[in-house]
Amino acid sequence: MNERYSRQELFRPIGENGQNKLRIKHVLILGCGALGTTNAEMLVRAGIGRVTIIDRDYVEFSNLQRQQLFSEQDAIEQIPKAIAAKNRLNNINSDVEIDAYVMDATSSKILPLLKSVDLVIDATDNFDVRLMMNDLLQKQNITWIFGSCVGSMGMSFTIRPGDTPCLNCLLDRAPLTGATCDSVGIISPAVQMVAAHQTTEALKYLVEDFDAMRSSLVTFDLWNNNYQTINVNRAKKETCTTCGTNPSFPYLQYENQTKTEVLCGRETVQIRTGREVNIEDLALRLTKLGKVNLNPFLVSLEYQSYRLVFFKDGRTLIHGTNSIEKAKRLYYQIIG
Repeated sequence: MNERYSRQELFRPIGENGQNKLRIKHVLILGCGALGTTNAEMLVRAGIGRVTIIDRDYVEFSNLQRQQLFSEQDAIEQIPKAIAAKNRLNNINSDVEIDAYVMDATSSKILPLLKSVDLVIDATDNFDVRLMMNDLLQKQNITWIFGSCVGSMGMSFTIRPGDTPCLNCLLDRAPLTGATCDSVGIISPAVQMVAAHQTTEALKYLVEDFDAMRSSLVTFDLWNNNYQTINVNRAKKETCTTCGTNPSFPYLQYENQTKTEVLCGRETVQIRTGREVNIEDLALRLTKLGKVNLNPFLVSLEYQSYRLVFFKDGRTLIHGTNSIEKAKRLYYQIIG
């Protein structure tokens, strides 16, 4: 066990002193898909002290092509991603404290989890959540590392409150929006490249080698052999509603928080009620409607050409439609 981190400690920018710093640091990873699992595994293998993982989804077979830590059995049993990741990470490094939360990323739920967090890594799949986190972390003065990938392309940027432009600033200056992995696909090397940039910057920050940190936005297209870094310092705006001189943090306001949303081009709608659900009782009610699968974390129902998945925290995923109106009709038809 004394040899576990020996090769990492031989790397001079980390060394024994840096390794000791890693042991007392806490990283929160928001999202446990491709980027989340890759970042989590590298940090846990590196000997981080504590990792908190937040994700609202469960493992499906389409995840296995690029989302490491998950197995076929996880997909068969529809295990929530955060739980499946925790189980695997515990087997990789039992010295690391792993906290897993199966829940939607709302500011009210995340805020209590930030009390001891040193750094946040973005591994989400939509900008609604990212903009909410951008406001929340700016307000709490917590550094976070943005990451995004689709097709063979990816990008990453470290957002340090007070020092760099925030995500809200970058939206006007950088190509941060576009297609999703569910509409145009993705190759796993693009995931690995973005995660490599994110985890490397995380290690620099956690061992407090701030001078080595990258200040530019990095973008690449592996298939077309393109790689560039973009100086975005001028993107920082005094009038920004998140990081400017008079911030209003608009994405923390209730009216700007999504209650019903289409998920990442997946022909899936999420409905969030915020009310706790007794999934055992619900499973009994649903058995007369179609095939039901129950595990300790969720209950799913095959209904007509749809699949509905009910989580304990009051969220429902309705697979088989991109229509919010149709999803609501199905939900109220079944739940009442």
